[in-house]
Amino acid sequence: MSESLYARIGGEGAVNAAVDIFYRKVLSDDLISDFFDDVDMDGQIAKQKSFLTMAFGGPNEYTGEDMRKAHAPLVEKGLNESHFNAVAGHLAATLNELNVPSGLIDEVMAIAGSTHDDVLGL
Repeated sequence: MSESLYARIGGEGAVNAAVDIFYRKVLSDDLISDFFDDVDMDGQIAKQKSFLTMAFGGPNEYTGEDMRKAHAPLVEKGLNESHFNAVAGHLAATLNELNVPSGLIDEVMAIAGSTHDDVLGL
């Protein structure tokens, strides 16, 4: 059996570091930061770490809502393709900053891309 993406990127430590850096980038981006104005960021960061752990094949302790339901209020506020692409760009930049090998970044971005229609309510 091949090792999970979660294990190959470095497990919990890598996911935690990536999510922390990722949200610093997201919250400093004027295009998308407003979507987080009323969000409990400690809770959001914990949910994101749990979600990515599960999505990358690590221990599944994610208890959050599904993507479509969780993002529906944001779609009502105008969440669109440009916002999705900005977030995806911050994810890729974060992984590059952490020196994640390009093949693994490609796998992560494919997983992120698979959420596109649900996140945007399409």
